[in-house]
Amino acid sequence: MAQWTSAVGAVQLARQLHAQRTATTGPGIRRPPAYRALADGIRRLVLEGRVPVAARLPAERELAVALSMSRTTVAAAYEALRSEGFLESRRGAGSWTAVPAGNPLPARGLEPLPPESLGSMIDLGTAALPAPEPWLTRGVQGALEELPPYAHTHGDYPAGLPALRRMLAERYTERGIPTMPEQIMVTTGAMGAMDAICHLFAGRGERVAVESPSYANILQLMREAGARLVPVAMAEGLSGWDLARWRQVLRDAAPRLAYVVADFHNPTGALADEDQRRQLVDAARSAGTVLVVDETMSELRLDPDIEMPRRVCAFDPAGSTVLTVGSASKAFWAGMRIGWVRAAPDVIRSLVAARAYADLGTPVLEQLAVHWLLRTGGWEEAVALRRAQARENRDALVSAVRAELPGWEFDVPGGGLTLWVRTGGLSGSRLAEVGERVGVRV
Repeated sequence: MAQWTSAVGAVQLARQLHAQRTATTGPGIRRPPAYRALADGIRRLVLEGRVPVAARLPAERELAVALSMSRTTVAAAYEALRSEGFLESRRGAGSWTAVPAGNPLPARGLEPLPPESLGSMIDLGTAALPAPEPWLTRGVQGALEELPPYAHTHGDYPAGLPALRRMLAERYTERGIPTMPEQIMVTTGAMGAMDAICHLFAGRGERVAVESPSYANILQLMREAGARLVPVAMAEGLSGWDLARWRQVLRDAAPRLAYVVADFHNPTGALADEDQRRQLVDAARSAGTVLVVDETMSELRLDPDIEMPRRVCAFDPAGSTVLTVGSASKAFWAGMRIGWVRAAPDVIRSLVAARAYADLGTPVLEQLAVHWLLRTGGWEEAVALRRAQARENRDALVSAVRAELPGWEFDVPGGGLTLWVRTGGLSGSRLAEVGERVGVRV
């Protein structure tokens, strides 16, 4: 059985290698042999996380055509990578990327910085902010006041507290998307929602189409579930999805699932417009693909003049194609591990049944806190504070990068918590290593 869990196309890999080559060559730089330059380029892409570990690489002939070089050169590069431990191969299964023993996985930087290190390190590696006080404290106090009746029950609510399910359903209905409580399952954060969805829909070996780049923690969750990721490159800048590529992938790969972030995409900041949303839903429906839409950033609009498009599920009135994932962790606080799934009632029943073998349910007290915030208007107050914090941070970071690093290129996102920067060919992994030594975590 092959050990690769995603695949990189020849054209996509050639594009990444060309961008890398353009940025790192110049007068006075001695060029290595072609096979060595190719091997080094692929190795850097793996170490910087731009090509995932356990990603199947194109066949030698396909990559040679895409790069306009000889197959012998590509074969020599692959052999060099195998000898260094960055590539594994098996006859009939192809070749896939690896990391030799002793080298950390590129995803290690995704681990949150320990709280005790916050005083000595500026942490730009985690897209999260401190709690929007006093609303966290008020929410927990309100939850404690509402707890006594629940304390007399078993406390086991696999689908979530009925009161919170009703409240979340009402919020979708108020936005023009009629929703019943039976269409909501409360989860332990968005990661809990995605874990449940992957186990129900994407068994080991199933293809899952994902944006490239995308939220690394979700991608790793899918790999560990045994899914085979099919990356679909984002369009340039903040223009969102490349619909032609999406239609091709959905048609040719026929993935069981597709995972997208339509609102202030993580990490590029792109906001998909209504026409893109409609077209992607139509393409997924035609391909028989279940479209999972991550809405965790949807409330983090930072520029007031931006008109938010309708939610993606608005273009799937029957509820047969789109599963929506939401969360309190980004809009409110990362420590508030409350997420939810909106889907057709039969899908929710299946998710709830499958959950019995995972985490059983979500903490009651936290659900009560979110319910109290939504019921009293505290949620809107807290999110307004969160937007102000994120806007101030974004503007400060944009000003600093423009002043100190004028050669770096980026588009200023209208919302979300990330800034996606082209570093002029500088290695992302090396920047991260140097940054940690001087007290800045990237």
